[in-house]
Amino acid sequence: MSRSLPSSSRSEARLSVHTAIAGIGRAAWDDCANPGWPARPFGADVDAGLRALHAAGGSRAGSRSEYNPFVSFDFLSALEASGCVAAETGWQPVHLALGGSEEAPAAVMPAYMKSHSMGEYVFDHGWADAYERAGGRYYPKLQVSVPFTPATGPRLLVRDRADDHARAALAAGATELARRNGASSVHATFLEPEDAAVLEGAGFLPRTDQQFHFDNPGYRDFDDFLDALASRKRKAIRKERREALSSGITVEHLTGAALTESAWDAFFAFYMDTGARKWGRPYLNREFFSRIGAAMADRILLVVARRHGRPIAGALNFIGSHALYGRNWGATEDVPFLHFELCYYQAIEWAIARGLPRVEAGAQGEHKLARGYRPQTTHSAHLILDPGFRRAVADYLRRERAHVAEEQEILEEHLPFRHEPAGRPDAE
Repeated sequence: MSRSLPSSSRSEARLSVHTAIAGIGRAAWDDCANPGWPARPFGADVDAGLRALHAAGGSRAGSRSEYNPFVSFDFLSALEASGCVAAETGWQPVHLALGGSEEAPAAVMPAYMKSHSMGEYVFDHGWADAYERAGGRYYPKLQVSVPFTPATGPRLLVRDRADDHARAALAAGATELARRNGASSVHATFLEPEDAAVLEGAGFLPRTDQQFHFDNPGYRDFDDFLDALASRKRKAIRKERREALSSGITVEHLTGAALTESAWDAFFAFYMDTGARKWGRPYLNREFFSRIGAAMADRILLVVARRHGRPIAGALNFIGSHALYGRNWGATEDVPFLHFELCYYQAIEWAIARGLPRVEAGAQGEHKLARGYRPQTTHSAHLILDPGFRRAVADYLRRERAHVAEEQEILEEHLPFRHEPAGRPDAE
């Protein structure tokens, strides 16, 4: 179902709102989300495709600089088709498309009308409480994001990367959509710098936070990475890896055709067990994993731990052209350091072997610092429609940004490296 979003501007008059991504279509969506990249970005052999890509300098002719799996039609449509994202779960799709019905859209935007603030990883619960205590109504709000996914990527998805006019039209369209639906605000999260700048220019308030990413400057292998660390940190990681894989535990990497339904059954048991204990109600259902397995197995790495052949834990990663994205983890046995092994060390080792420049291990976690992950600033942008409440939020965000910057400076002073990994580390 779709409807137009008219305005006085000629460009904005071509904006349409779609309550399902299927209404825009795979080809039209992906041409904006990952322009220049084919449906199978790395070919039939993921390992060979990634190695060839980075041997050629990491770029593909005619493409945006990076392929991002989370803004792909396959990922977003799996969330909708499985029912994880729907009005009933508080995530009503209201995707924007810039372009008439008889032409391919010049730009699209993943957007959701929300009745709560769960599953976002940029926290505004305090804003909602304060506004409602003052007599306002915070929900619904408009969320521009990838649901349940704290990973930076494009949000103003344009067919032509240089088309700032299309980006500005999407920003104006989001504002108008919020007003027409009685939303209190618009929240665009985990933004790339270009999108953050456009939204700030459209009156959105900038917000920063922090994650921890592994940067690969060209390590030969995992031992080469360890050589860059201070001796105490290097010894600690080696000890953690030995203990995690003791007692008959082995690790396997599953991607492509190896991602069978039985593999997803095992992982879903891990996910539900750990998610229920950590959050109470996991966001993703079993059908979602079957759908991504069918649609994008070539862009998934599932790391599985087995004890004497029996699966006991798993870490789910998605593969981009320039990053391995760690997303979900779970276990049915409590094994010391196994979480670090599957989520951090296996990811680093896999990325180095294929020339990927970085590993993004998800939200939060200062414990990642000692394991070679560096602090990185993340960006979001927020439009508050009530003028008085906007002033209060703006003041809060000014102070928060200063705190985030100060904290990052402190963390940079405690990196585990014995020297900066600007190039291949020298041997000790």
